[in-house]
Amino acid sequence: MAKAFTAKFIEGVKPTATRREIPDPAFKGLYLVVQPSGRKSWATRYQLAGRHRKLTLGKYPAISLADARKAAGHAVTSIEAGIDPADAKLARKAAPDRDTVKVLVEQYAAQHLSTLKRGHDAKRALEIYVVTQWGHRRVQSLARRDVRGLLDRIAAEGKKTTANRVRAYFNAFCVWLIERDVIEHNPVTGTKPFKEQSRDRILTDDELRWLLIACGQIAEPWGNLTRALILTGQRLREVAEMTVDEVTGDLWTLPASRTKNGQAHEVPLSGAAMEAIMRADRVPSRNGLLFTTTGQTPVSGFSKGHARIVRQMQAVADADRAEAVTIPRWTFHDLRRTTATGLARLGTPVRITEAVINHTSGTSAGVVGIYQRYDFGPEKRGALEAWSRHCNQLVNGVDDNVVQISAAQ
Repeated sequence: MAKAFTAKFIEGVKPTATRREIPDPAFKGLYLVVQPSGRKSWATRYQLAGRHRKLTLGKYPAISLADARKAAGHAVTSIEAGIDPADAKLARKAAPDRDTVKVLVEQYAAQHLSTLKRGHDAKRALEIYVVTQWGHRRVQSLARRDVRGLLDRIAAEGKKTTANRVRAYFNAFCVWLIERDVIEHNPVTGTKPFKEQSRDRILTDDELRWLLIACGQIAEPWGNLTRALILTGQRLREVAEMTVDEVTGDLWTLPASRTKNGQAHEVPLSGAAMEAIMRADRVPSRNGLLFTTTGQTPVSGFSKGHARIVRQMQAVADADRAEAVTIPRWTFHDLRRTTATGLARLGTPVRITEAVINHTSGTSAGVVGIYQRYDFGPEKRGALEAWSRHCNQLVNGVDDNVVQISAAQ
Protein backbone atom coordinates (compact mmCIF):
# COMPACT_ATOMS: atom_id res chain seq x y z
CA MET A 1 0.00 0.00 0.00
CA ALA A 2 1.33 3.42 -0.98
CA LYS A 3 2.49 5.59 1.89
CA ALA A 4 0.19 8.52 2.69
CA PHE A 5 1.47 11.96 1.78
CA THR A 6 2.58 14.13 4.67
CA ALA A 7 4.78 17.22 4.76
CA LYS A 8 7.54 15.09 6.34
CA PHE A 9 7.21 12.43 3.64
CA ILE A 10 7.36 15.03 0.83
CA GLU A 11 10.44 16.67 2.35
CA GLY A 12 12.10 13.28 2.58
CA VAL A 13 11.59 12.29 -1.07
CA LYS A 14 15.03 12.12 -2.71
CA PRO A 15 15.71 12.86 -6.40
CA THR A 16 16.88 10.15 -8.77
CA ALA A 17 18.59 10.21 -12.14
CA THR A 18 15.21 10.46 -13.87
CA ARG A 19 12.11 12.60 -13.43
CA ARG A 20 9.46 10.96 -11.22
CA GLU A 21 5.73 11.47 -10.68
CA ILE A 22 4.55 10.09 -7.34
CA PRO A 23 0.74 9.72 -7.05
CA ASP A 24 -1.06 11.01 -3.97
CA PRO A 25 -2.88 8.01 -2.45
CA ALA A 26 -5.48 10.33 -0.91
CA PHE A 27 -6.37 12.23 -4.10
CA LYS A 28 -6.73 10.46 -7.40
CA GLY A 29 -4.97 12.26 -10.24
CA LEU A 30 -2.71 14.43 -8.04
CA TYR A 31 1.04 13.86 -8.43
CA LEU A 32 4.19 15.07 -6.71
CA VAL A 33 6.72 15.69 -9.49
CA VAL A 34 10.37 15.27 -8.48
CA GLN A 35 13.08 16.45 -10.90
CA PRO A 36 16.66 15.04 -10.96
CA SER A 37 17.77 18.46 -9.66
CA GLY A 38 15.67 17.93 -6.52
CA ARG A 39 13.06 20.52 -7.45
CA LYS A 40 9.53 19.44 -6.59
CA SER A 41 6.18 20.54 -7.98
CA TRP A 42 2.55 19.48 -8.25
CA ALA A 43 0.51 18.32 -11.24
CA THR A 44 -2.80 16.67 -11.83
CA ARG A 45 -3.60 14.25 -14.66
CA TYR A 46 -7.08 13.67 -15.99
CA GLN A 47 -9.04 12.54 -19.03
CA LEU A 48 -11.58 14.73 -20.82
CA ALA A 49 -13.39 13.98 -24.09
CA GLY A 50 -11.12 11.01 -24.70
CA ARG A 51 -7.95 13.09 -24.27
CA HIS A 52 -5.34 12.55 -21.56
CA ARG A 53 -4.40 15.90 -20.10
CA LYS A 54 -2.01 17.35 -17.52
CA LEU A 55 -2.35 20.51 -15.46
CA THR A 56 0.67 21.95 -13.62
CA LEU A 57 -0.40 23.37 -10.24
CA GLY A 58 2.80 24.97 -8.98
CA LYS A 59 6.06 24.42 -7.14
CA TYR A 60 6.57 22.88 -3.73
CA PRO A 61 6.89 24.23 -1.02
CA ALA A 62 5.29 27.46 -2.33
CA ILE A 63 2.23 25.25 -2.94
CA SER A 64 1.68 23.10 0.15
CA LEU A 65 0.10 19.65 0.14
CA ALA A 66 -3.22 21.11 1.32
CA ASP A 67 -3.13 23.81 -1.34
CA ALA A 68 -2.26 21.26 -4.05
CA ARG A 69 -5.24 19.09 -3.10
CA LYS A 70 -7.49 22.15 -3.06
CA ALA A 71 -6.29 23.20 -6.53
CA ALA A 72 -6.76 19.66 -7.82
CA GLY A 73 -10.29 19.74 -6.43
CA HIS A 74 -11.05 22.93 -8.36
CA ALA A 75 -9.74 21.22 -11.49
CA VAL A 76 -12.08 18.25 -10.93
CA THR A 77 -15.01 20.66 -10.55
CA SER A 78 -14.14 22.26 -13.90
CA ILE A 79 -13.78 18.86 -15.59
CA GLU A 80 -17.19 17.77 -14.30
CA ALA A 81 -18.62 20.96 -15.85
CA GLY A 82 -17.00 20.07 -19.19
CA ILE A 83 -14.31 22.75 -18.89
CA ASP A 84 -10.70 21.80 -19.53
CA PRO A 85 -8.66 23.47 -16.73
CA ALA A 86 -5.43 23.21 -18.73
CA ASP A 87 -6.96 25.06 -21.68
CA ALA A 88 -8.45 27.67 -19.32
CA LYS A 89 -5.00 28.26 -17.79
CA LEU A 90 -3.45 28.80 -21.22
CA ALA A 91 -6.23 31.24 -22.15
CA ARG A 92 -5.61 33.27 -19.00
CA LYS A 93 -1.93 33.51 -19.80
CA ALA A 94 -2.60 34.55 -23.40
CA ALA A 95 -5.10 37.28 -22.48
CA PRO A 96 -3.97 40.53 -20.85
CA ASP A 97 -4.61 40.50 -17.10
CA ARG A 98 -7.55 42.77 -16.46
CA ASP A 99 -6.59 43.04 -12.79
CA THR A 100 -3.21 44.75 -13.19
CA VAL A 101 -2.82 48.09 -11.43
CA LYS A 102 -2.20 49.87 -14.73
CA VAL A 103 -5.37 48.54 -16.38
CA LEU A 104 -7.54 49.26 -13.35
CA VAL A 105 -6.20 52.79 -12.83
CA GLU A 106 -7.03 53.52 -16.47
CA GLN A 107 -10.58 52.24 -15.90
CA TYR A 108 -10.90 54.21 -12.65
CA ALA A 109 -9.75 57.38 -14.38
CA ALA A 110 -12.14 56.94 -17.30
CA GLN A 111 -15.20 55.90 -15.28
CA HIS A 112 -14.81 57.98 -12.12
CA LEU A 113 -12.01 60.54 -12.04
CA SER A 114 -13.12 62.03 -15.36
CA THR A 115 -16.36 63.11 -13.65
CA LEU A 116 -14.59 65.03 -10.88
CA LYS A 117 -13.53 68.64 -11.08
CA ARG A 118 -10.00 67.91 -9.80
CA GLY A 119 -9.90 64.34 -11.04
CA HIS A 120 -6.87 65.04 -13.22
CA ASP A 121 -4.81 65.71 -10.08
CA ALA A 122 -5.65 62.28 -8.68
CA LYS A 123 -5.06 60.64 -12.06
CA ARG A 124 -1.65 62.23 -12.44
CA ALA A 125 -0.59 61.31 -8.90
CA LEU A 126 -1.69 57.69 -9.38
CA GLU A 127 0.18 57.49 -12.68
CA ILE A 128 3.39 59.05 -11.32
CA TYR A 129 3.61 57.22 -8.01
CA VAL A 130 1.41 54.10 -8.20
CA VAL A 131 1.41 52.92 -11.82
CA THR A 132 5.14 53.49 -12.29
CA GLN A 133 5.78 51.40 -9.16
CA TRP A 134 3.19 48.62 -9.49
CA GLY A 135 1.72 48.95 -12.98
CA HIS A 136 2.18 45.30 -14.00
CA ARG A 137 1.29 43.79 -10.63
CA ARG A 138 -2.12 42.31 -9.97
CA VAL A 139 -3.92 44.61 -7.57
CA GLN A 140 -4.84 41.65 -5.36
CA SER A 141 -1.14 41.09 -4.64
CA LEU A 142 -0.68 44.48 -2.97
CA ALA A 143 -0.42 44.44 0.80
CA ARG A 144 -0.23 47.10 3.50
CA ARG A 145 3.54 46.64 3.60
CA ASP A 146 3.75 47.64 -0.09
CA VAL A 147 1.69 50.78 0.51
CA ARG A 148 3.67 51.75 3.59
CA GLY A 149 6.93 51.29 1.71
CA LEU A 150 5.79 53.50 -1.17
CA LEU A 151 4.60 56.27 1.14
CA ASP A 152 7.81 56.12 3.18
CA ARG A 153 9.91 56.52 0.03
CA ILE A 154 7.92 59.59 -1.05
CA ALA A 155 8.16 61.13 2.43
CA ALA A 156 11.91 60.44 2.55
CA GLU A 157 12.27 62.85 -0.39
CA GLY A 158 10.87 65.63 1.76
CA LYS A 159 7.39 65.24 0.28
CA LYS A 160 5.19 64.34 3.24
CA THR A 161 2.29 66.34 1.85
CA THR A 162 2.61 64.52 -1.49
CA ALA A 163 2.74 61.19 0.34
CA ASN A 164 -0.51 62.02 2.12
CA ARG A 165 -2.17 63.02 -1.15
CA VAL A 166 -1.06 59.78 -2.80
CA ARG A 167 -2.37 57.83 0.19
CA ALA A 168 -5.77 59.55 -0.09
CA TYR A 169 -5.99 59.03 -3.86
CA PHE A 170 -4.93 55.38 -3.65
CA ASN A 171 -7.35 54.74 -0.78
CA ALA A 172 -10.25 56.12 -2.85
CA PHE A 173 -9.14 53.91 -5.74
CA CYS A 174 -9.13 50.83 -3.49
CA VAL A 175 -12.61 51.65 -2.15
CA TRP A 176 -13.78 51.84 -5.76
CA LEU A 177 -12.26 48.40 -6.40
CA ILE A 178 -13.93 46.90 -3.31
CA GLU A 179 -17.32 48.19 -4.48
CA ARG A 180 -16.75 46.26 -7.73
CA ASP A 181 -15.59 43.03 -6.02
CA VAL A 182 -12.12 43.32 -7.54
CA ILE A 183 -10.42 43.17 -4.13
CA GLU A 184 -11.72 42.09 -0.73
CA HIS A 185 -9.44 44.12 1.52
CA ASN A 186 -8.07 47.65 1.30
CA PRO A 187 -4.24 47.59 1.60
CA VAL A 188 -4.28 51.23 2.73
CA THR A 189 -6.18 50.31 5.91
CA GLY A 190 -3.85 50.48 8.89
CA THR A 191 -1.47 53.02 7.36
CA LYS A 192 -1.35 56.48 8.88
CA PRO A 193 -0.88 59.85 7.18
CA PHE A 194 2.28 61.78 7.91
CA LYS A 195 2.15 64.80 10.15
CA GLU A 196 2.39 67.80 7.87
CA GLN A 197 3.98 71.07 8.78
CA SER A 198 2.09 74.12 7.59
CA ARG A 199 4.32 75.86 5.06
CA ASP A 200 5.11 79.51 5.63
CA ARG A 201 7.97 79.89 3.15
CA ILE A 202 8.13 83.35 1.59
CA LEU A 203 10.90 84.39 -0.74
CA THR A 204 12.95 87.36 0.45
CA ASP A 205 13.48 90.33 -1.83
CA ASP A 206 16.97 89.07 -2.68
CA GLU A 207 15.63 85.60 -3.47
CA LEU A 208 12.83 87.05 -5.58
CA ARG A 209 15.36 89.17 -7.50
CA TRP A 210 17.61 86.18 -8.15
CA LEU A 211 14.62 84.14 -9.28
CA LEU A 212 13.31 86.79 -11.66
CA ILE A 213 16.74 87.17 -13.20
CA ALA A 214 17.03 83.39 -13.55
CA CYS A 215 13.62 83.32 -15.27
CA GLY A 216 15.05 85.49 -18.05
CA GLN A 217 17.82 82.96 -18.60
CA ILE A 218 15.74 79.76 -18.70
CA ALA A 219 14.40 78.32 -21.95
CA GLU A 220 10.71 77.94 -22.72
CA PRO A 221 8.38 77.57 -21.00
CA TRP A 222 9.74 77.44 -17.44
CA GLY A 223 11.11 80.95 -17.08
CA ASN A 224 7.97 82.66 -18.33
CA LEU A 225 5.68 80.26 -16.45
CA THR A 226 7.46 81.14 -13.20
CA ARG A 227 7.29 84.87 -13.98
CA ALA A 228 3.56 84.55 -14.62
CA LEU A 229 3.09 82.78 -11.28
CA ILE A 230 4.91 85.58 -9.46
CA LEU A 231 3.18 88.45 -11.27
CA THR A 232 -0.39 87.08 -11.08
CA GLY A 233 -0.38 85.17 -7.77
CA GLN A 234 -2.53 82.40 -9.26
CA ARG A 235 -2.25 78.64 -8.73
CA LEU A 236 0.20 76.53 -10.72
CA ARG A 237 -2.40 74.52 -12.65
CA GLU A 238 -4.44 77.62 -13.42
CA VAL A 239 -1.45 79.31 -15.03
CA ALA A 240 0.00 76.19 -16.66
CA GLU A 241 -3.31 75.37 -18.41
CA MET A 242 -4.06 78.92 -19.55
CA THR A 243 -5.32 79.36 -23.13
CA VAL A 244 -5.42 82.26 -25.57
CA ASP A 245 -9.23 82.29 -25.41
CA GLU A 246 -9.09 83.17 -21.71
CA VAL A 247 -7.14 86.38 -22.33
CA THR A 248 -8.95 89.48 -23.64
CA GLY A 249 -6.71 92.50 -23.93
CA ASP A 250 -4.95 92.76 -20.59
CA LEU A 251 -7.56 90.76 -18.66
CA TRP A 252 -7.35 87.03 -17.98
CA THR A 253 -10.69 85.39 -17.19
CA LEU A 254 -10.52 81.99 -15.48
CA PRO A 255 -13.72 79.99 -16.00
CA ALA A 256 -15.39 78.49 -12.93
CA SER A 257 -14.48 75.00 -14.16
CA ARG A 258 -10.79 75.79 -13.71
CA THR A 259 -10.78 77.46 -10.29
CA LYS A 260 -10.46 75.72 -6.94
CA ASN A 261 -13.49 77.44 -5.42
CA GLY A 262 -15.67 76.94 -8.51
CA GLN A 263 -16.07 80.67 -9.12
CA ALA A 264 -15.08 82.47 -12.32
CA HIS A 265 -12.15 84.78 -11.66
CA GLU A 266 -10.77 87.82 -13.49
CA VAL A 267 -7.07 88.61 -13.23
CA PRO A 268 -5.84 92.01 -14.50
CA LEU A 269 -2.49 91.60 -16.26
CA SER A 270 0.35 94.07 -15.85
CA GLY A 271 2.67 94.79 -18.74
CA ALA A 272 5.29 92.37 -17.44
CA ALA A 273 2.66 89.66 -16.92
CA MET A 274 1.38 90.18 -20.47
CA GLU A 275 4.92 89.83 -21.80
CA ALA A 276 5.45 86.56 -19.91
CA ILE A 277 2.10 85.10 -20.97
CA MET A 278 1.60 86.36 -24.54
CA ARG A 279 5.27 86.14 -25.64
CA ALA A 280 5.88 85.78 -29.36
CA ASP A 281 8.39 82.91 -29.09
CA ARG A 282 6.07 80.47 -27.30
CA VAL A 283 5.51 76.97 -28.74
CA PRO A 284 2.62 77.09 -31.26
CA SER A 285 -0.53 75.30 -30.15
CA ARG A 286 -3.69 74.53 -32.12
CA ASN A 287 -5.45 74.21 -28.77
CA GLY A 288 -4.46 77.75 -27.85
CA LEU A 289 -2.28 76.64 -24.95
CA LEU A 290 0.06 79.38 -23.74
CA PHE A 291 2.41 77.13 -21.76
CA THR A 292 3.19 73.92 -23.61
CA THR A 293 6.19 71.98 -24.87
CA THR A 294 4.25 69.77 -27.30
CA GLY A 295 1.60 72.12 -28.64
CA GLN A 296 -1.00 69.48 -27.75
CA THR A 297 -1.04 69.33 -23.94
CA PRO A 298 -0.33 71.79 -21.14
CA VAL A 299 3.20 71.89 -19.76
CA SER A 300 3.95 69.09 -17.28
CA GLY A 301 7.00 67.67 -15.54
CA PHE A 302 6.87 70.37 -12.89
CA SER A 303 9.49 68.73 -10.66
CA LYS A 304 12.09 68.73 -13.42
CA GLY A 305 11.18 72.25 -14.49
CA HIS A 306 11.42 73.47 -10.92
CA ALA A 307 14.83 71.82 -10.54
CA ARG A 308 16.11 73.67 -13.64
CA ILE A 309 14.92 77.01 -12.27
CA VAL A 310 16.43 76.32 -8.85
CA ARG A 311 19.82 75.52 -10.39
CA GLN A 312 19.81 78.72 -12.45
CA MET A 313 18.62 80.78 -9.48
CA GLN A 314 21.48 79.34 -7.42
CA ALA A 315 23.98 80.30 -10.12
CA VAL A 316 22.63 83.86 -10.20
CA ALA A 317 22.77 84.15 -6.40
CA ASP A 318 26.32 82.80 -6.17
CA ALA A 319 27.50 85.23 -8.86
CA ASP A 320 25.70 88.14 -7.18
CA ARG A 321 27.29 87.49 -3.79
CA ALA A 322 30.62 86.21 -5.17
CA GLU A 323 30.31 83.23 -2.84
CA ALA A 324 28.18 80.15 -2.31
CA VAL A 325 24.71 81.15 -1.12
CA THR A 326 22.33 78.90 0.83
CA ILE A 327 18.80 79.23 -0.54
CA PRO A 328 16.14 77.38 1.50
CA ARG A 329 13.91 75.04 -0.49
CA TRP A 330 10.88 76.67 -2.08
CA THR A 331 7.96 75.38 -4.14
CA PHE A 332 5.83 76.85 -6.90
CA HIS A 333 3.02 77.32 -4.38
CA ASP A 334 5.34 79.39 -2.19
CA LEU A 335 5.36 81.96 -5.00
CA ARG A 336 1.63 82.48 -4.50
CA ARG A 337 2.22 83.07 -0.79
CA THR A 338 5.10 85.41 -1.63
CA THR A 339 2.88 87.46 -3.94
CA ALA A 340 0.10 87.69 -1.35
CA THR A 341 2.57 88.77 1.32
CA GLY A 342 4.18 91.25 -1.07
CA LEU A 343 0.82 92.84 -1.76
CA ALA A 344 0.27 93.24 1.98
CA ARG A 345 3.69 94.86 2.35
CA LEU A 346 2.71 97.36 -0.33
CA GLY A 347 -0.35 98.33 1.70
CA THR A 348 -2.99 96.31 -0.15
CA PRO A 349 -6.05 95.62 2.06
CA VAL A 350 -6.64 91.97 2.93
CA ARG A 351 -9.97 91.92 1.07
CA ILE A 352 -8.28 93.11 -2.14
CA THR A 353 -5.42 90.61 -1.76
CA GLU A 354 -7.94 87.81 -1.38
CA ALA A 355 -9.79 89.06 -4.44
CA VAL A 356 -6.52 89.04 -6.41
CA ILE A 357 -5.63 85.43 -5.54
CA ASN A 358 -9.27 84.24 -5.56
CA HIS A 359 -9.05 83.04 -1.98
CA THR A 360 -12.05 82.76 0.34
CA SER A 361 -11.47 83.28 4.07
CA GLY A 362 -13.27 84.87 6.99
CA THR A 363 -13.19 88.32 5.42
CA SER A 364 -14.99 87.18 2.28
CA ALA A 365 -17.16 84.35 3.56
CA GLY A 366 -20.49 84.29 5.39
CA VAL A 367 -22.92 87.11 4.85
CA VAL A 368 -20.31 89.25 3.08
CA GLY A 369 -19.52 86.46 0.64
CA ILE A 370 -23.20 85.90 -0.13
CA TYR A 371 -24.33 89.50 -0.63
CA GLN A 372 -21.12 91.22 -1.72
CA ARG A 373 -20.91 90.85 -5.52
CA TYR A 374 -18.48 93.62 -6.39
CA ASP A 375 -15.36 92.03 -7.87
CA PHE A 376 -12.87 94.81 -7.00
CA GLY A 377 -11.63 94.93 -10.61
CA PRO A 378 -9.98 98.38 -10.45
CA GLU A 379 -8.53 97.66 -7.01
CA LYS A 380 -7.10 94.33 -8.18
CA ARG A 381 -5.51 96.00 -11.18
CA GLY A 382 -3.96 98.68 -9.01
CA ALA A 383 -2.57 96.09 -6.60
CA LEU A 384 -1.04 93.92 -9.34
CA GLU A 385 0.43 96.93 -11.14
CA ALA A 386 2.07 98.02 -7.87
CA TRP A 387 3.41 94.49 -7.33
CA SER A 388 4.78 94.41 -10.88
CA ARG A 389 6.55 97.74 -10.31
CA HIS A 390 8.02 96.40 -7.08
CA CYS A 391 9.36 93.29 -8.83
CA ASN A 392 10.84 95.40 -11.61
CA GLN A 393 12.50 97.69 -9.11
CA LEU A 394 14.07 94.68 -7.37
CA VAL A 395 15.66 93.57 -10.64
CA ASN A 396 16.43 96.85 -12.38
CA GLY A 397 16.35 99.48 -9.68
CA VAL A 398 13.55 101.36 -11.48
CA ASP A 399 9.76 101.20 -11.28
CA ASP A 400 8.61 102.93 -14.45
CA ASN A 401 9.03 100.14 -16.98
CA VAL A 402 7.75 96.80 -15.77
CA VAL A 403 8.60 95.07 -19.04
CA GLN A 404 12.29 95.32 -18.18
CA ILE A 405 12.00 92.38 -15.76
CA SER A 406 12.72 89.82 -18.49
CA ALA A 407 15.66 91.78 -19.88
CA ALA A 408 17.91 91.50 -16.82
CA GLN A 409 20.65 88.94 -17.26
